Amino acid sequence: MILFGTVVGVLAVFFSFLAKIVGHPDQMLKNYRRKSTEGVAISMFVTSFLAYLFYTIHGILQKDWVIISGQALGVVTTGIILGQALYYRNGKSEKLNEKD
Repeated sequence: MILFGTVVGVLAVFFSFLAKIVGHPDQMLKNYRRKSTEGVAISMFVTSFLAYLFYTIHGILQKDWVIISGQALGVVTTGIILGQALYYRNGKSEKLNEKD
């Protein structure tokens, strides 16, 4: 039973890292190329950011480096996407004001 738990833990960490080093950067690149986050569910990234943040804090309190490393990476990647959303939203509104 211990082996099964270890395998599940390793798979959880692997797929968690995969999402953050493949999925999130892919979205960041797409946003950058389009200079827009249109179509991105910002609410999903806000909730993901908060979940990653609190899991990171939990990992720090538990002194669990597996949790800290995996979740802190999520804080960074979702934070970048949220930053892009703010940047491109503000950039778009500034461009509209310049036309007036």
